[in-house]
Amino acid sequence: MSFDVTLCPCGSGRSGEACCGPILAGTPAPTAETLMRSRYTAFVRGDLTYIDQTHAPEKRDKVERSATKNTFNSVEWVRLEVLQTERGGVRDDTGMVEFAAHFRQNGAEMVHRERSKFRRDNGLWVYVDGDFPGDAGVPGKGKVGRNASCPCGSGKKYKKCCGANR
Repeated sequence: MSFDVTLCPCGSGRSGEACCGPILAGTPAPTAETLMRSRYTAFVRGDLTYIDQTHAPEKRDKVERSATKNTFNSVEWVRLEVLQTERGGVRDDTGMVEFAAHFRQNGAEMVHRERSKFRRDNGLWVYVDGDFPGDAGVPGKGKVGRNASCPCGSGKKYKKCCGANR
């Protein structure tokens, strides 16, 4: 996949070829935030291979590929906000990035808010898992209930989707 000089979907303000493009092409992400931004860009572009490759190895087999593909086909990603980071720098081995990913689904504007955990494996950042501090589309409403719709937009119940590995 190639990038052009338009702005990167991750919201960095840089061109795609100067931002997430090289990382999606195989250059290691230097920080947890950079990996998180590149994963968002992969969701925007429908790059399931990159999403799989950047999961922690012990989580890769637990990812529901059909739910992720459904998200690719049913969601229009609008913008990404990085809300907070803890550690995850070039000298760290773990990190957390809290973000809000704004999207449209079935004509409704929603927000997926997550506190993602990352770690380095053999020098490469990987996504471990995340906590959801707010209900989909309603930040601050509270934790997502097991029987609520998953905030990832898959259309499944939280307990059968992102909550299955918790």
